[in-house]
Amino acid sequence: MFVRVKKIGPYEYLYLVENAREDGRHVQRVIKALGRRDAIENSDLLDGLIASAARHSRRSIVLSSFCRGELPELRRRSIGPDLVFGRLWQQTGCQDVLRRLLAERGFGFDVERAVYLTVLHRLMVSGSDRHAADWHQRLRIPGAEALSLKQAHKAMAWLGEEVEPGRCTTDVIEEALYRHRQPLLGELSVAFFDTTSLYFEGQGGATLGRRGFSKDCRPQLHQVVLGIVLDGDDRPIASFLWPGNTADVTTLLPVTERLRTRFGVGRACVVADRGMVSAATITALEAQGIDYILGVRERSTAEVRTTVVEDDGLTVPPAIPRQKGETDLAIKEVTLDGRRYVVCRNEEQARKDAETRAALLASLERKLTQGDKALVGNAGHRRFLAGPAGEGFTIDPAKVEADARFDGIFVMRTNTKLTPLQVVLRHRNLLAVEQGFLAAKTLLATRPIFHRTDAAIRGHIFCTFLALVLRNELRDLLEARRLALPEWQQVVDDLLDLSEVEVEQDGRRALLRTAPRPTINPLCRAAGVTLPPVFQELPRVAAAA
Repeated sequence: MFVRVKKIGPYEYLYLVENAREDGRHVQRVIKALGRRDAIENSDLLDGLIASAARHSRRSIVLSSFCRGELPELRRRSIGPDLVFGRLWQQTGCQDVLRRLLAERGFGFDVERAVYLTVLHRLMVSGSDRHAADWHQRLRIPGAEALSLKQAHKAMAWLGEEVEPGRCTTDVIEEALYRHRQPLLGELSVAFFDTTSLYFEGQGGATLGRRGFSKDCRPQLHQVVLGIVLDGDDRPIASFLWPGNTADVTTLLPVTERLRTRFGVGRACVVADRGMVSAATITALEAQGIDYILGVRERSTAEVRTTVVEDDGLTVPPAIPRQKGETDLAIKEVTLDGRRYVVCRNEEQARKDAETRAALLASLERKLTQGDKALVGNAGHRRFLAGPAGEGFTIDPAKVEADARFDGIFVMRTNTKLTPLQVVLRHRNLLAVEQGFLAAKTLLATRPIFHRTDAAIRGHIFCTFLALVLRNELRDLLEARRLALPEWQQVVDDLLDLSEVEVEQDGRRALLRTAPRPTINPLCRAAGVTLPPVFQELPRVAAAA
């Protein structure tokens, strides 16, 4: 039943109409002619009719009273985070894999729910695990209502415990997730690998926390080295943890060995940056028949510095599309005694390198006028200085010119049969790993890390890996619908804002759902979930006998 507007001559008239079925077809039957629209709208007729009908609708009464501020909130809980990521937790296999591994364990609480709670907290807000223990009380997370901080810590310790020497529960979970998703993802044909470091607030466990080269510029703190493998579509496949003093060049071979033996990857091209390269690593990769595309240290590798970069072979100048505009490249291939190199010059990066060097030299000239002793300890300044002669250090024009030769240059070594352009494009995809690390450190707030045992530290960091799995799954589902992932903070704000409110009227209680913000409907459609109804009446609680 509804109100219909019908124009007759210069006027519009309102009619109360119902849908009916006559002789096998739908018709609209006029129940009551209400009158001219302008006259009706200036009277109280419609308001009175609506108010009279509303008295017989429990839903309308509650919603109207709530909107007028007559019903106080008894309880408000955010439902958006679990609505979307709870479904993705199931779709990616995280829930099934964890429950299967926990089936024969005798924990006195739901460990799978505790891990999910930690992952959800990592996705939605920054803060320590201690914060999550209070935060989850403001959300609706089925099965997690009674979980405590101590239980969350036990769950993380279980994630990181060793199941055999050199092998942890996290490894088993990653491999099971890969097998669960492989029918959808397909065979792993390319693996992108890179490392970063995460520093600790404390000592960092029995073996993991060590001082080493800090990529966070915190050399005074203990740290752990984290490695992540992505597939060709930027999806996290595996993670690795090493003590903080582990050199990058020693990490690549364990990665390829695990991919081959544990993930069953018969043949995949490994793509890694220049920090992973050593003669022993390349020899081992070739002995195992593994394809690789590895970045090369242009300045410190003699063969590359003196021969490869100076080669005057033919260059190809493609323009690579990017999010804004294009990137102009110059690419050439150089082969020396069977060793294949691909040299690429990025014109935009070359301009940036030249501008950076000019600014550094200008700063260096000013500092030289103030005394040169402080400059010797600065590596950025020292590489342009000539040794003391006469009055002190001076800028060496030959060193400046030598440095300019490498503006915008990056060199890769490969044993694949890919074209030079394909090699460059694959290597550029390593940016996805770096963006994953950025998300892990900032958006997903892996730090601070206060745990004392290696097992708890591994579990804590692994929850970030699982959060990356869910975040990338959401991105893929949106892209499948030709939608871009919104700014992450907007996703967080809109999901947390979507809430259910418990109210009471005349001794009866109901749940009201708040209106969704702009990103909610696309996120729900991508995840395959529907919003709960605006109004849900709660069953009456039986009175005690």
